[in-house]
Amino acid sequence: MSGRRTRTDREWSVLVSASEVLTERIPRLTDQLIEELHTHSPLFDLAVPRDEHWQQISEAMHYGIEAFAARRSDPRRDLVYAEELGRRRAEQGLPLDLLLYAYRHAGRLTWDALLEIVSEKDPDALPVLAHTAAQMWAGVDQQASTVAEAYRTTEQEMRRRSDERVQALLDALLEGQSAPALAARAAAGLDLPEQGRYAVVVLRVERRDGREPFHRIGEAEGMRFFWRMRTDCEVAVVALGEADLAALAAELGRRCPGPGGISPVVDRLADLGLARRLAATALRTCGPDAREVVRLDERLPTALVVSQPELSARLVADVFGPLLELDPADRVVLLETLDAWLEAEGSAGRAATRLYCHRNTVFNRLRRLEQLTSRSLSRPRDLTEMTLALDAFRLTEP
Repeated sequence: MSGRRTRTDREWSVLVSASEVLTERIPRLTDQLIEELHTHSPLFDLAVPRDEHWQQISEAMHYGIEAFAARRSDPRRDLVYAEELGRRRAEQGLPLDLLLYAYRHAGRLTWDALLEIVSEKDPDALPVLAHTAAQMWAGVDQQASTVAEAYRTTEQEMRRRSDERVQALLDALLEGQSAPALAARAAAGLDLPEQGRYAVVVLRVERRDGREPFHRIGEAEGMRFFWRMRTDCEVAVVALGEADLAALAAELGRRCPGPGGISPVVDRLADLGLARRLAATALRTCGPDAREVVRLDERLPTALVVSQPELSARLVADVFGPLLELDPADRVVLLETLDAWLEAEGSAGRAATRLYCHRNTVFNRLRRLEQLTSRSLSRPRDLTEMTLALDAFRLTEP
């Protein structure tokens, strides 16, 4: 008890004599404290087995009395034991306020017993004992602080381990693992239903200087987000609630930089592995300079292209073969014109505005493209082939 005033020989004599008697009364004081704690709250018996509780209170009292009557240089076994109890009670789930109540109530019973012992043995020494009261309560406060610090540290560690276990379960679901009860355990840990409306989002990110590229959304518009970090992307499991994919895409578009992909809705936590793969496919439909977050259900033709790279390469070679032999600058002009015309829904005028040229120039370029590819943009099947070939060229070519 560093910082306390030096006790007189008379005080030491009174304390040592009273503590010897008090130590003999520890079993009775333990019984009394156990009953009073149970009366105060039934959680004591629910959290701590009665036999274990009795033994630990008895030992704590013994160390507390020892510390109160000890010399300055004696080791503080009461604080070591308080630390052990703090960890144990956190593991057992006894609320911290009840643990602190028990320590302080034990201090009051101990002080009352000391007063009773001195009154019986040496009433004239009561003023001497009163001079030691402040030091005794300082010791009790130090024990309470020690037990509280150990409790909070253990609680934080338990919460961290629990979070890690839950995140590991979520990772396993995202990887498509199907171990027995995996979805049920993840649902319990995340407070989510096994059967529900879920989507997965995959965002491509660049981490520089250790800084995160965005703040992860926790909740928005009735949706809950659970994020997992990967080397080059962020993955979010989204519990949609009543929201739809349009609301999810709008929220991500406002708050998260793209590019990104959104899976279709799945109805079970066990299907998150499938949803993650579909979200990753949606992301692959975004070009290298894209910044939008796209939905797979709005990119299905392009998703088919990127999902079959060998077939996509054959499609490009078959449709754009003669085009690939042109000078690169010439090829870029023709493909940019086709892209602008498609974005303009077949309007040469709007395409010309996008390209800063005359509409006749657009017509001339498209006719040349038709000649080189031996396909007509007016025939639906040819148009489909050229559209898919253009996507394949942009997304799969180096």
